[in-house]
Amino acid sequence: MLLASLPAYAQDLTVNLSATLDQPGLTVLQVWGTAVASAAASRNRVLLEAIKAEAARLLEPAMIEAALGASAIMGMNNIYFRFLHLAQHEQYSTMRSGLRMNFTRAHGAPVVDFELWCVAVSAIHGCGKCIEAHDQQAREKGATEEVVLAVVRIASVVHAVAGVLETQ
Repeated sequence: MLLASLPAYAQDLTVNLSATLDQPGLTVLQVWGTAVASAAASRNRVLLEAIKAEAARLLEPAMIEAALGASAIMGMNNIYFRFLHLAQHEQYSTMRSGLRMNFTRAHGAPVVDFELWCVAVSAIHGCGKCIEAHDQQAREKGATEEVVLAVVRIASVVHAVAGVLETQ
């Protein structure tokens, strides 16, 4: 298995990945959708394929596609909105983005889950503006603070595992 291939110095990641993928309070879709979106955002093909294979045992293909779509759309949005935030030039925020984002309305996943996946990907990419927006939306749709943090824990560990795999 993939975790067995991690070096000894990454033992904490092995333990943490197993633990974060088995968190009470999260649905199977929230856990594995987050793992898929986070692996895609972390850009390690080996990790992504391993997580997708495990997710395929538990999720409908459409939900895996929705999680991948969350990662794709947030990959674009995180750059654009992080720029708006960091540039701190108010005029930019009043201008039309000109970016197509139809997938955010047509993904087919439960809205709260999609918002949680967007939080996870935004945390990986470090976009404060997107984290704030999608965190608020997730909580408005019923996610608790504990659920949001659980999703971010998954994202942080998946991203760290991807980094270790890249150095091996």
